[in-house]
Amino acid sequence: MVKFGYTILYVKDVTKSIEFYEKAFGFTRKFISPDNDYGELATGDTTISFASHTLAASNLKDGFVPSELKNKPFAIELGFITEDVAGIFDLAIQQGATKIAEPKQKPWGQTVAYVRDIEGFLIEICTPMG
Repeated sequence: MVKFGYTILYVKDVTKSIEFYEKAFGFTRKFISPDNDYGELATGDTTISFASHTLAASNLKDGFVPSELKNKPFAIELGFITEDVAGIFDLAIQQGATKIAEPKQKPWGQTVAYVRDIEGFLIEICTPMG
């Protein structure tokens, strides 16, 4: 059996990214390594983790494509579920997120909005399904 444990985002500054997610979405940090190369947020069953570009480069000898706001987002998103999509969307923008799509109700009844975080990663903010 396999369990999905975490997603790691490669970022320029681990502490700055964790602080953004704490302020914009209310997550709590689990820890940040003393060298600021790795950190985790408590986000439920699956953890969002952050690794510095330096640490990522040491693990991936052929390199990687860093997320940058000047480029289009990767074909992946983090999904955050809340009953208050508009409020969380506004808070994320106030904390430095980039607005992609205002909250909108989908035909199936779910409200969905999109932002990009301070490193350019795409985030969906949505109400629960069903």
